[in-house]
Amino acid sequence: MKKILSLLLILGMTDTWAEMKCEAGKCSGGKTAVTKDVPKKIPAEQKKEESESQKKKRADKPTIEQLFNVRTVRVSKQKSTHKQVNYGYIVAEDALKTDVVAWFSGLVESLYADTLYKKVTKGEALAKVYSPEVYKAKQDYLNSINFDAKRPSPAMVRSAKIKLELLNVSVKEISHIKRTHQVEKYTTLVAPASGWIFEKNINRGSSFGSGEKLFQIVGLDRVWMEVKLYQNELEKINRLKDFTVMVKGIDQTFKAKRSLLYPVLNPKEATATLRLELNNDKSILRPGMYAKVYARVGKASHLVIPRTAAIRKNGNWYAFLATDFKGEYEPVKIEIEPLDNQCFIVKQGLHEGESIVNNALFMMDSDAQINSIY
Repeated sequence: MKKILSLLLILGMTDTWAEMKCEAGKCSGGKTAVTKDVPKKIPAEQKKEESESQKKKRADKPTIEQLFNVRTVRVSKQKSTHKQVNYGYIVAEDALKTDVVAWFSGLVESLYADTLYKKVTKGEALAKVYSPEVYKAKQDYLNSINFDAKRPSPAMVRSAKIKLELLNVSVKEISHIKRTHQVEKYTTLVAPASGWIFEKNINRGSSFGSGEKLFQIVGLDRVWMEVKLYQNELEKINRLKDFTVMVKGIDQTFKAKRSLLYPVLNPKEATATLRLELNNDKSILRPGMYAKVYARVGKASHLVIPRTAAIRKNGNWYAFLATDFKGEYEPVKIEIEPLDNQCFIVKQGLHEGESIVNNALFMMDSDAQINSIY
């Protein structure tokens, strides 16, 4: 009996001792240890209290607090060559458009330029016509030549020849009358320039009057590109250079030269038109083609930020500026414009050297919306 009591006494003391060890945080054997948090030592420079101005600054400006997964980037200046892309149409050059106008009235006997968009060369016959007025002038010229042979009258011959020239009779026909002493009843209209027939206003058997436009011939050795520009692009128009034109479906690129900025805007589209000149001696480009032009702006220094550092909200752009207090960021409204596919040009709102949040826009935007900061 005494042995049993001694054993129980020993066991009771052991349990008491184990509980005391666990309270001290030194127990083991599968039981959870109880520990106390020991405050870390804070460096002396971090123990300084905020100044009154800093407290006021923090109180006046709304900030966003993020303590993890935040990467920042410096606002920096960058020298770059900006490329601008615009679109437009290929059009015929006005200087290469030639109207074939009747200088007399008459009837069409034969039509050689009988289809639209037929290519003709300078001096090529377009139509054979009959005109009583021209026929009479030819006879007068022949009579003056015959009379001059009997009684020299050079003034009369010269006057009759000038009359034919004023009726736009070709030099070839006038020379034929002088050489053969014969008058053709019909007169041939010839192409005054090489190009394509873009307008045809007569057919075989048609009648026409003096001053009526019969054909329009358009040369395509040179063409224009009319480029559409928005109003906000006009301020840098004088800095654009090295125009390169590309047309869908054509592998070749074309160099263009700036010609004229039209002095009026299209009120419906609020766009201006810039005319470019292109060499087209192989007739690859055709009026009506839709084209893209790349222009280079001379080297300039810009304040830039990554595209990932800006976020658009309610029609405005924002960046998140790092404050003097770790983990707090201030949303700042900024004005930007694209530089390339990686950077924005900062026009207003940030300064060189400032630190802003990069690649954390979703997290920042979520925090800002929750706290109704912007």
